[in-house]
Amino acid sequence: MTHPYFQDARHPRVLAHRGLVPAAGEDAPLWENTAASFAAAHAAGVEYIETDCQMTADGDVVLFHDSTLQRLTGDERAVSALRTRELSAIFADHGGLLTVADALDAFPEIRFNIDVKTPAAAEPIGPLLAAHTHRVLLTSFSERNRRAALASVLRAGAGIRPATSAGRSVILALRMLSWLRLSPARALRAVDAVQIPERHRGIPLFTPALVRAAHRCGTEVHVWTVNDPRDMVRLVAAGADGIVTDRADLALRTI
Repeated sequence: MTHPYFQDARHPRVLAHRGLVPAAGEDAPLWENTAASFAAAHAAGVEYIETDCQMTADGDVVLFHDSTLQRLTGDERAVSALRTRELSAIFADHGGLLTVADALDAFPEIRFNIDVKTPAAAEPIGPLLAAHTHRVLLTSFSERNRRAALASVLRAGAGIRPATSAGRSVILALRMLSWLRLSPARALRAVDAVQIPERHRGIPLFTPALVRAAHRCGTEVHVWTVNDPRDMVRLVAAGADGIVTDRADLALRTI
């Protein structure tokens, strides 16, 4: 049965990668995973936003990709070492920090694809998502993080589990099983999507065999991160159910 996360939404899916960051002036650049980048995605007509979560020193689950501030600010401090109010001050001129709870409240029409980046966030995210599982997909490169987060949501009293996308080990198993023409049904049990790059270290992951194997199990295949319209069209024609992109506005016009 199709999870509510995918029902009554456009197919192929367009997932706005960390929101939508349009061109911004040098004095006030807009950052990814912010209230403003999410608002821009929503204004463009996006139904799905892909985002990431870390945990602050206060125990708040915030939307941030990296473990440190280095890439965005040059500051080497870890997100986990900062108080939430400190992080909010840093984000104030760049689009506005969001916690998971903030995002769910501020964008009630958006379906969120949340990557649990750290084991510390897996338990506290459960109560935050329990009332929103119809519009949330949980994922992580780490199968341990993914499973822990799902278990926490169910312990928090969710009526249904969130949708979920497989971690690295399941994706590798799917790739091998599809190559061997063996059924991946056990590996994909209770997995709603696999989200993969077209290639990893030169090895094709998005292959016709993998797409066929996933689809036989009722599992969608989403490809990241795709910004060229020609690639979007090509991948959808080859069976991709979703495109994760920095150019969600362009993807919506293209596919």
